[in-house]
Amino acid sequence: MGRIMAIDYGTRRTGIAITDELQLIASGLTTVPTAELMDFLLDYTRRETVECIVVGLPKQHNNEASESEVHIQGFLKTLEKNLPEIPVDREDERFTSKMAFQAMIDGGLKKKQRRNKALVDEISATIILQSYLYGRQ
Repeated sequence: MGRIMAIDYGTRRTGIAITDELQLIASGLTTVPTAELMDFLLDYTRRETVECIVVGLPKQHNNEASESEVHIQGFLKTLEKNLPEIPVDREDERFTSKMAFQAMIDGGLKKKQRRNKALVDEISATIILQSYLYGRQ
């Protein structure tokens, strides 16, 4: 069984989370500069078996796509071109940043650590992945 990867795509930074090989546990992997994202994904998928990539689906409160979806659509085309053998799913990512920030507070991180936007992006990707796994049950 391969891993499932989740991506919290941003125009500057992208948070990445991954499951274990049994696809039971979602863990934060890293945050990479978005300009380096495809190189990171190509390298990672050469070393590890990734069965599926889940990309966050940003929606507004009224259920319409947010303005960042335009950027994600461009990324999805590049992803399909470079990794056509890996299926891509989408998962609603509304409120994941707020949930990530709350998780940091609940985890006892100090205020300075909570300002680390890269960590927020990685935790957001983990929340997206955990939500995706929960929806598959």
